[in-house]
Amino acid sequence: MTLDAAIVDLRTYTIRLRGMAEFLDVFDRLAMPVQLKYLGAPLGMFTSAVGPLNQVVHLWGFDDMGQFEARHAARDRDPDWPAYLQASAHLITAQENRLIRRAVLPSLAER
Repeated sequence: MTLDAAIVDLRTYTIRLRGMAEFLDVFDRLAMPVQLKYLGAPLGMFTSAVGPLNQVVHLWGFDDMGQFEARHAARDRDPDWPAYLQASAHLITAQENRLIRRAVLPSLAER
């Protein structure tokens, strides 16, 4: 998905203290292959440096809510998805999801 996505799923995971390296390893090995298969490449993945620490933020773009729901449902049915959920359960202390929409501004149309 490109930065032109109509809907962006902005997810923030808070990771237990000193668990970031393990979480990133688990996410890369077990979640990303499944996510890439169903959701496509993320718009970005970030870790917090200032403010609330021990957080991972990732953004996934979708054309509309129907695509968002269908792709997540397919991912959730994948037989490899539970391995990630089990391996990461002890590392994630909180999760926040937001669906945000692109703001269309004429001043950004040509960029």
